[in-house]
Amino acid sequence: MTAEPDGPEDRLRRFATIWSRAVFPVTSTSLTRPEFERQLVPLARRLSEALRARTFQAAEGQAVGAAIVSAHCTDPEALSRTLDCVDAYLVLYCGEDGPQEALRTRSARLQHAMAAGFAQALRERTLSEQEAIYQAALNARSTVAEALHASEARFRAVFEGAAIGIAIADLEGNILQANGALLRMFGGSEQTMRGRRVPEWTHPDDAPQVWKLYEELVNGEREHYHVEKAFYRPDGTALWTNLTVSLQRDADGEPQYQLALMEDTTERRLLNLRLRYEATHDALTGLPNRTLFFERLEKALSAGDDQRFGLCYLDLDGFKTINDSLGHAAGDRLLVEVADRLQSCATAPGEMVARLGGDEFVALTTGPDTEREVDELAGRIMNALVTPISIDGRELAVRGSIGIVEGPAGERGPAEVLRSADITMYRAKSAGGNRFELADPEADARAITRHGLTTALPAALDRGEFFIEYQPLVHLGDGSVHGAEALVRWLHPQHGVLGPDQFIPLAEHTGLIVPLGRWVLEQSVRQARQWQERHAGPAPLRINVNLSPCQLTHPGLVQDTVDILEREGLDAGALCLEVTESALIGADDDLLKPLRRLAEMGVDIALDDFGTGYSNLANLRRLPVSILKLDRSFTQGMQQFPADPVDLKIVEGIVSLAHSLDLAVTVEGVETGAQAEQLRILGCDTAQGWYYARPGPPERLHELALVDAAG
Repeated sequence: MTAEPDGPEDRLRRFATIWSRAVFPVTSTSLTRPEFERQLVPLARRLSEALRARTFQAAEGQAVGAAIVSAHCTDPEALSRTLDCVDAYLVLYCGEDGPQEALRTRSARLQHAMAAGFAQALRERTLSEQEAIYQAALNARSTVAEALHASEARFRAVFEGAAIGIAIADLEGNILQANGALLRMFGGSEQTMRGRRVPEWTHPDDAPQVWKLYEELVNGEREHYHVEKAFYRPDGTALWTNLTVSLQRDADGEPQYQLALMEDTTERRLLNLRLRYEATHDALTGLPNRTLFFERLEKALSAGDDQRFGLCYLDLDGFKTINDSLGHAAGDRLLVEVADRLQSCATAPGEMVARLGGDEFVALTTGPDTEREVDELAGRIMNALVTPISIDGRELAVRGSIGIVEGPAGERGPAEVLRSADITMYRAKSAGGNRFELADPEADARAITRHGLTTALPAALDRGEFFIEYQPLVHLGDGSVHGAEALVRWLHPQHGVLGPDQFIPLAEHTGLIVPLGRWVLEQSVRQARQWQERHAGPAPLRINVNLSPCQLTHPGLVQDTVDILEREGLDAGALCLEVTESALIGADDDLLKPLRRLAEMGVDIALDDFGTGYSNLANLRRLPVSILKLDRSFTQGMQQFPADPVDLKIVEGIVSLAHSLDLAVTVEGVETGAQAEQLRILGCDTAQGWYYARPGPPERLHELALVDAAG
């Protein structure tokens, strides 16, 4: 077994050797293979330096691609073999000990740059040759016409020496003469060429106007035309050419011959096809990419009225976990396997699978009966993902969520269809994943509305579209107004007044809940200070403000609260911060630390929605709370007489437990007098609900407080 080269220079030359052996057989050069290898060593060194450079320089890769053309490696197979060598061996022999994933990414980008440089150099070389050919053609046409009238020997020298294919035919289309370049292009003899007639050279890819132009020329209605045309060689392979046909007239100006000049463009066309393929297909999986998929989708949506389409939008569940735990290389291999399975699911006419990016795939089916076919396609995809995928000895279970959109062609555009499929896919994912859902226009509308609200939230705060309503907190013992809970509202320009349940989750998701919560706290504290100035009761009116879980983890919570209280001149004892029970289940000391600091300052902490989080009651001792807000679900059975005995026992037990821990109890959702009386008998301290007052402007609370004072 051969030992690995020791030094960087040895490894570099080894890479150049492999490269030369791969490319030399398809290179048109008079050099020997070792001489050709010495030509590649500087190019290999440039690639090695570009691979390990601090910043990526596409120009280096482009320069190497252009140098390949200069070395007469113009065959597309030479480029293909070069790219294969770079992909397989550049990092291995020239990457040294650098980060492998980053080096492979750099290598892939170098390959793209090399392909671009190769294509540009080949194009410039071709343009240069075309100019020379054109000049030669002009000279040939002039010389041929002159030679026909003067010297057959002089004509023959020009005719045979031309670098492009030249043929002369009469006006009936009979081939009279063909030069050596043309015979080599077609791979036939002069005898077989002379036996052909121009109208026989049809090809399925001929443009519709090709033969119309030909008829006009032989009829004397046109002097020349230029087209791209394919021919069949005798062996059945295709020969693509740039074809120029000119009409030759005699001394009296009458049409006499037709002269055809042909440039072989087969290799260039193959390269363009490969570059087109790379531009429209995913490099990792080989599936059509987003560009090609949108082309196909747009074509499907513009079909006739009797045509329909069905689209499955697939996103793998938990793919990020695989990438984070096993690495991106394992994730890539999993994506390749998933792509192979998906491709086997869409083999019928009118079906295709594409990768949009990341772990998102789409499957499209078209035809008159897609309502049934798209369901079957989604079922095949789900079944294809059932079998685990083996990666590095691990069996990985693959799950996916699919959104399905189906309908008649012509009603929606590609962007709208894909948006609906994306929304539906996320609905399937939020329902637990590993399932597919059908698009629902109403659900789409709600999702679009949520998205619109999400994007409008930041500007809404700046424009002052939020306002606060206050719901009184009443002391059950004497019926006096104890304070109020601040409830934020959004006066949306299009949707009117929105409650917190419609936008608070969106604010939490975007992080806007922190500045919004700070604004609510500041406005509420200022309002509480104004109440105290206007209401001289035995105890100051208190203000309750809700805190979201996101605000609890914000490092500025304590300082913001202190600053607002000091700026507005409100005592800490007049503020109560409400935190939901679910936010504190399993809370560690770090999360509880800011609440403890606030409680030590005198701020009351209320445990909101108590009883819905299934928390261990023993944990109440470690929480820095002074108030339990009992969820309304426990007291609904008390709205009528007689009260539900089970609810009575539960509430009685909670109140007893809370008072034994020196906690006050507030009840939400009080709607009847019987309910209020029963809660008073059970020992609850304060209550709020529509029985007392609905949430309203701050002036209403002041009026209620004045009524209490007067009573």
